[in-house]
Amino acid sequence: MDGANSRDRELRQRAEAVIPGGMYGHQAVGLLPDDYPQFFEKGEGAHIWDADGRRYLDFMCAYGPNLFGYANPQIDAAYVRQLGLGDTLTGPTALMVEMAEAMVGMVSHAAWAMFCKNGTDATSMALTIARAHTRKKTVIRAKGAYHGAAAWCTPRPTGVIETDRAHQIFCDYNDVASLEEAVRQAGDDLACIFAAPFKHDAFIDQAEPDLAYARRVREICDQTGALLIVDDVRAGLRLARDCSWSKIGVQPDLSSWGKCIANGHPISALLGAEKARKAAAAIYVTGSFWYQAAPMAAGLETLRLVRDTDYLERITALGERLRGGLAERSKAAGFALRQTGPVTMPLFLFDDDPDLRKGFCFSSEMLARGVYVHPWHNMFLCAAMTEADIDGALDAAEGAFGVLKRNVRDLAPVEKLAFLSAGAR
Repeated sequence: MDGANSRDRELRQRAEAVIPGGMYGHQAVGLLPDDYPQFFEKGEGAHIWDADGRRYLDFMCAYGPNLFGYANPQIDAAYVRQLGLGDTLTGPTALMVEMAEAMVGMVSHAAWAMFCKNGTDATSMALTIARAHTRKKTVIRAKGAYHGAAAWCTPRPTGVIETDRAHQIFCDYNDVASLEEAVRQAGDDLACIFAAPFKHDAFIDQAEPDLAYARRVREICDQTGALLIVDDVRAGLRLARDCSWSKIGVQPDLSSWGKCIANGHPISALLGAEKARKAAAAIYVTGSFWYQAAPMAAGLETLRLVRDTDYLERITALGERLRGGLAERSKAAGFALRQTGPVTMPLFLFDDDPDLRKGFCFSSEMLARGVYVHPWHNMFLCAAMTEADIDGALDAAEGAFGVLKRNVRDLAPVEKLAFLSAGAR
């Protein structure tokens, strides 16, 4: 950030003294360009304000939770009403049953629901239930796929020991031969196969699920008795009003949900088929805040908007407008910009940019023009965005491409991301 006396700079300096590394997780120091803000003040609709009062059109949507807009009045009113009645109580309110009924009614493979707080909670619960159901240990998952930050799946395994990651076999997403080899290695000990709704690994192009691959995963699980788990924490409700793999006609046994199911209020879920009900009832999982009622009230209102509005069609149209406009402007500026993944969850990467120096420069120039994008992680569109927002972002991109074109030969390499990009590739 510019300015030695900025509020963000002051908070960073204070954080260094009391927070390891100054920050952790996806906002850890060094994962974004140096001019990106670390701290924020507020959000409204499709925009966020940093600690110094700068306003940005936010294409990260809080890394996914913002679906209907920050501070959505209908969703937040439901949350506040329930907060006045009771939130963290000795047990759940009736809203837990209503939320379970709503999600089971919405998701075609689901016969039951359990609630927790984070996506990692939900995916870890899914793994436990699969092992309880099958009485087997081995899990197959795709290389580079993100399923949370627990020891069994964290992408940065510092402090993790071999037994934390035991009984896991990796395959290549969308590669049937690689999948079948992993199944061969698992032998008669296969508990489950984890599947991302699409390939959304960091640093590399995204890819839709290949139908033959998805069908083969389902066939293998049916043949072996293993459970198929679709991790919909990131993509849930952004690709379909059902589980994301419903779009290709493949139903999982378990699906994990989070991020936007309550528009940013803290709740996640695991949904399951009837076959896994007994195992789900047998395991012990809990958390002090898992029964909270106010997020469930927000979740019910979010699900109502999912059912009753055309939000998905609108964000899809906006995503197509953004993708088409960026393709035109990048070509005019002489850059090969790869745009991959669903239009509602875009990723931008430049050709001939192995260390992301182009991506960092472009992102910083977008930020300077009031548009918050990410140089190596997929982004998100929300229903509070408008065509005018997209057009403004395209104007910003035209300016950013211009600066990049003038300075591309003088860009310094980005070395801080080596520990992450090496693992992702």
